[in-house]
Amino acid sequence: MHFREVVKGFAITAAIGAALSQPLYAADPPAKAAGADQVVEKNSAVELAKKLANPIAALISVPFQLNYASNIGAKDDGDRWILNFQPVVPISLNAEWNVISRTIVPLVTQNNIFPGSGSQTGLGDIVQSLWVSPKQPTASGWIWGAGPAFLFPSGTDDLLSTEKWGAGPTAVALKQSGPWTYGGLTNHIWSYAGEDDRADVNATFIQPFLTYTTKTAVSVTAMTESTYDWDAEQWTVPLYLMVTKVAKIGGQMISFGGGLSYWAEGPESTPEGLGGRLVFTLMFPK
Repeated sequence: MHFREVVKGFAITAAIGAALSQPLYAADPPAKAAGADQVVEKNSAVELAKKLANPIAALISVPFQLNYASNIGAKDDGDRWILNFQPVVPISLNAEWNVISRTIVPLVTQNNIFPGSGSQTGLGDIVQSLWVSPKQPTASGWIWGAGPAFLFPSGTDDLLSTEKWGAGPTAVALKQSGPWTYGGLTNHIWSYAGEDDRADVNATFIQPFLTYTTKTAVSVTAMTESTYDWDAEQWTVPLYLMVTKVAKIGGQMISFGGGLSYWAEGPESTPEGLGGRLVFTLMFPK
């Protein structure tokens, strides 16, 4: 099994926009709804939406990302569900620097991906990223972070894992201007240990993104999560259009939404046509 299969399945990497007509908050506030308190709260929701558009924001968040893809494999009769649990935790180093930790833990159910393989359900390979990032943007407004990324062969089935240990560099750069957030995230992972009879990992991941956030804390994002397998000399290019919304349930800030994916390029085993992604995120602002 080649690494490109795992990357496509796990959607490495960084939201069907249902329920956008729901109110921003779980219940309308009392009589003072039109007053300053509500304005502050709504502005807070918009700021949280902008922070979610920033992969290295100083915000503790716990996204649950459900992905579906079909028409997979040589006969186009395979399908795959992946639930990515991917907590993001900022750690303050000092007055000027943060370390942002993001762990992607995939839970996978797939059918007929490989001829005669049947179905598999279990844990996939975990990807851990760490970005060292300045707390303040540059003079020109750019936000950036860089550090290492690690691949752990945690898959509970041979067909859910590369069975390789991997590592390499990762970086993020973005700018936020008014309602717009634009930038990109990348990493490159090489395998350095693992099962000798499995294909080596030598892949670059590129995720350019563009997000528009409205005054009602709705965010629309266009992006790709592309991978280049250097050994196979092959691109895998899924495109995404996502819509999410920040809301408040009780005292808990959340984001929810989703969208569509389209597989524009890839080997014969790549999913074809449209797929979907749903996202639910818990947020813990300081």
